[in-house]
Amino acid sequence: MDVLMLSRVQFALTIMFHYLFPPLTIGLGALMVLIEGASLWTGDPVYRTMARFWTKLFAVTFAMGVATGIVMEFEFGTNWATYSRYVGDVFGSALAAEGIFAFFLESGFLAVVVFGWDKVSPRFHFFSTCMVFLGSIFSSVWIVVANSWQQTPAGYHVVGEGLHARAEITDFWAMVFNPSSVPRLLHVWVGSFILGAFFMMSISSYYLLRNRHLEVARRSLRIAVLWGLLVSAIAPATGHIQGQLVGRLQPAKLAAFEGHFETGTGPAPMYLVGIPSAEERRVKYGVAIPGLLSFLVHDNFHEPVKGLDAFPPRDQPPVLIPFLSFHLMVGLGMAFLGLTGAGALLLRGGRLFEARWLLRAYVVAVLGAFAANQAGWIAAEVGRQPWIVHGLLRTSDALSRAVKAQQVVASLVMFTLIYALLFVVWVYVLHTKISHGPDDAEAHHEPPSPGGLLQAASVRADPAADASMSAARGAEVTP
Repeated sequence: MDVLMLSRVQFALTIMFHYLFPPLTIGLGALMVLIEGASLWTGDPVYRTMARFWTKLFAVTFAMGVATGIVMEFEFGTNWATYSRYVGDVFGSALAAEGIFAFFLESGFLAVVVFGWDKVSPRFHFFSTCMVFLGSIFSSVWIVVANSWQQTPAGYHVVGEGLHARAEITDFWAMVFNPSSVPRLLHVWVGSFILGAFFMMSISSYYLLRNRHLEVARRSLRIAVLWGLLVSAIAPATGHIQGQLVGRLQPAKLAAFEGHFETGTGPAPMYLVGIPSAEERRVKYGVAIPGLLSFLVHDNFHEPVKGLDAFPPRDQPPVLIPFLSFHLMVGLGMAFLGLTGAGALLLRGGRLFEARWLLRAYVVAVLGAFAANQAGWIAAEVGRQPWIVHGLLRTSDALSRAVKAQQVVASLVMFTLIYALLFVVWVYVLHTKISHGPDDAEAHHEPPSPGGLLQAASVRADPAADASMSAARGAEVTP
């Protein structure tokens, strides 16, 4: 058993599970600010009911994010001691800033947001919601800064030699604003906002399909669709900016993303689909657009792009996983734009809440939003190999020297079981709160849901329910 691969799998498991939750809290936090702001502005009690309901789901997700994030910090010391020694000065400052300026801000005001509805004024409660959202944003800033420094190191010098070498900060702000931090941060935020929008769209569509909590569901879906359309339209722009940056600073990673094996002398194509084969040095079953990769990197359709053949074999990243995950992320992003665009058109025509086919699609589309965020992280991190700090420290040199394969296997099995249990608990609590629904007058007169969220995707059209929804829609209040 290979200690390096086992340690990588273990860290991938823990961080991928943890990364289910922070993007969702960021995305939900933004929508909570919009909804509670509408409540304060209009004085409409329906918005207050909406805000209280979504806050409950936010709090459950936040708690899971905190619980699952602690493990990774221990792994830095147990499995990756050499890495921790090398980047300790950089990561220490960034993670300390995250704890001081972000986590305490978010968690402190969260108590007011969750428990202070009837104990503080509406204005102060709205302020607290803004602080919780701001805390989640600050948290993402410092985490992305630390990770981006690994991708594009800046503002440092290396002291010591061999196993005792380590990077020390010489310019704190150069480290913070390293070449990739801002573009990557914008893309992370957009991905989080998309996830929050589709989470709200999923639950709201479920209620509409079940003919429950209609006013809350309509308003939530309207806000989520319009917000989702906006951020889905921004995603290609932030992705293009980041793609150009990767092409300039990490060209081997971009070549892996696109299955670009040979440099060539002419325009480089971009594959829409295909299966890259490292052995055959080509993309099998590929469908490509000529010159599009050249445009992505150089803003023209003629200039060649570096292929993997331009780098020594030992410096080339794996191709299959980065290629598939990158294309999955891009494909899902286009699907999000289409789904929200269709929703906005139907909303304008007054037919969204009766379009059961689209509501069913929204119920399950949240799984795609989770997958897109995971795929983006996988592409970025696997595409960085064989470097753990690009150009400075190889992943194979970053391991702890004392850890044994048997120890990693035992902890990997333990984490898998614990995380599976935590995931079941999270889904169960969410299901319970979603089945109960918002604490409004309407909720107390409706029967409990007979099934879970995913069952709504297969609900057959009910003429009586459709008539009820159409009649209720005539009395809706536009925010």
